[in-house]
Amino acid sequence: QVQLVESGGGLVQPGGSLRLSCAASGSIFSSVTMGWYRQAPGKQRELVASISSGGSTYYRDSVKGRFTISRDNAKKMVYLQMNSLKPEDTAVYYCNTRYLARDYWGQGTQVTVSS
Repeated sequence: QVQLVESGGGLVQPGGSLRLSCAASGSIFSSVTMGWYRQAPGKQRELVASISSGGSTYYRDSVKGRFTISRDNAKKMVYLQMNSLKPEDTAVYYCNTRYLARDYWGQGTQVTVSS
């Protein structure tokens, strides 16, 4: 069983920064890929960034150079550092992992970029 709890969302002005955190439970954390997804109102959920157990990272084109995903296996934490935020980054952000063909999701944290 895996449980994921996100934190760190909020309201920020364009050009600002936020750091999202995801706390995971379960013994499999260090061996699974972790991802951050987001879902804006009226849009499909999309993968923002992911990090493998070995530290390889993926970013969607729209966040490359602005967002950084990282993980701390000892603390069972995954982070998303978001810089140079834009209004189009506004969404609910979800932490995710897949284990034994099952997706696990956190409850989500709202990120709003607005002046």
